[in-house]
Amino acid sequence: MGDQKGVVVGGGTMGADIAGIFVANSDDVEVVEANEIARAKLAERIVASAGEIGAGKPLGRVRVVSSIDEVGWDGAYLLIEAVSEVLAVKQAVFADLEKAAPRNLPRTSNSSGFPISRIAEGLATADRMVGLHFFMPAHIVPCVEVIVGERSDRSVVDEVQAAIGKLGKKPVRVNKDIPGFLGNRLQAALMREALALVDGGFASVEDIDTVVQYSFGFRFVAAGPLMQKDISGLETLYASSSTIYPTLDNGGAPGPTAQRLKAEGKWGVRSKEGFYRWNDAKIAATKQRYMRDLHRALDILRDQEG
Repeated sequence: MGDQKGVVVGGGTMGADIAGIFVANSDDVEVVEANEIARAKLAERIVASAGEIGAGKPLGRVRVVSSIDEVGWDGAYLLIEAVSEVLAVKQAVFADLEKAAPRNLPRTSNSSGFPISRIAEGLATADRMVGLHFFMPAHIVPCVEVIVGERSDRSVVDEVQAAIGKLGKKPVRVNKDIPGFLGNRLQAALMREALALVDGGFASVEDIDTVVQYSFGFRFVAAGPLMQKDISGLETLYASSSTIYPTLDNGGAPGPTAQRLKAEGKWGVRSKEGFYRWNDAKIAATKQRYMRDLHRALDILRDQEG
């Protein structure tokens, strides 16, 4: 392996795509995956993800191992855990890493909700631990949240954020270790209101998707919500907030539609029914269009970066 190397623990969908980011940027990567069947085609999957990004650089090399004990740590500058979203599993991984990985290596956890402070509980290396949150698909979506834990050394946070930036991603810092971080909290607020509108009979699922995609969601590629309001005028924001805020849903639990879907085992494309009905042809066509449009949006954002 080369002089610069990332280490990824967990070779599932997220782990493979994260590993692909290193490879696309000419860095080598070692991936720990315990499942023998998953290991068989993991290197191929990682190279495919790297090729999708199109960074225009020579690809780094991939090494897949079955356990943390097999990792070669020479040249490693960043470790990313991407195992199942189960707190006890993540905690066990970092307990093992405490014995195996070099003390000075920044170690991060890719989690969609667990605070890094909870994952780091009881560990002597908590000061070297930083939260990360990649958005699916991890190799394509530019933003990565960098979460400061209660015991995170700020110099380590700086080091992780700089490393993520050098890998061509757009890091944002979350200064307090709150559930859901930034992106998922904002998404959750939107989803709660969208479902409340369905539950109340105000609009169909299709029309709610359309109004998001073709109105304010359409603008988000050009500007975030706060900048967009600066552009449109804050006097309008104040006036509309005074009228709308008191009527927004403030429920503390999933509403009737979400509860019904759960009770009926309707999980979206996985079960061929969720908010929409699906068949194999529709799933394939939708995923193809979805990935195509994400690439187009990525091109726009790259142009903005100059």
